Amino acid sequence: MTSVNSLVDIAVFGIVGAIMMAALIGLLLVLPGGAREAPPGVRVAFGAASVVLLVALPVLAAANTLSAGSGFWTAFAVASCVVAVVYAVNVAMLPLVARRQAASGDRSALASLRPSLPVLAVGLLVCLTLGLVGASVAALVV
Repeated sequence: MTSVNSLVDIAVFGIVGAIMMAALIGLLLVLPGGAREAPPGVRVAFGAASVVLLVALPVLAAANTLSAGSGFWTAFAVASCVVAVVYAVNVAMLPLVARRQAASGDRSALASLRPSLPVLAVGLLVCLTLGLVGASVAALVV
């Protein structure tokens, strides 16, 4: 029964995180002039919201998993999967961002449209690191 609860945690927290990250990216895309011409305060606010999202959701998912009676490594796996779902949304939204930048006159954005294998591998390491942070913080709190 623990594995079903873990899958539910991944689905719920991952989908919520994916929706929130897509909303943040969408808001940046509709800013007049794009994200590059946004005032520095707006960019800092969006960056801070992204970091909070990438830390808070894995912590909440891991805390929910730990409170259900699962062990630390299960909580780590759940937190890592939640971050991976949010990361996948970022990768999926990459073409939209590149097209928006290309439409504003930056043609170099289209050249960097497809992430390479090393970039995806580093993204996986970031997912695992954030999952470890999330599970550790949840273990301290719960």
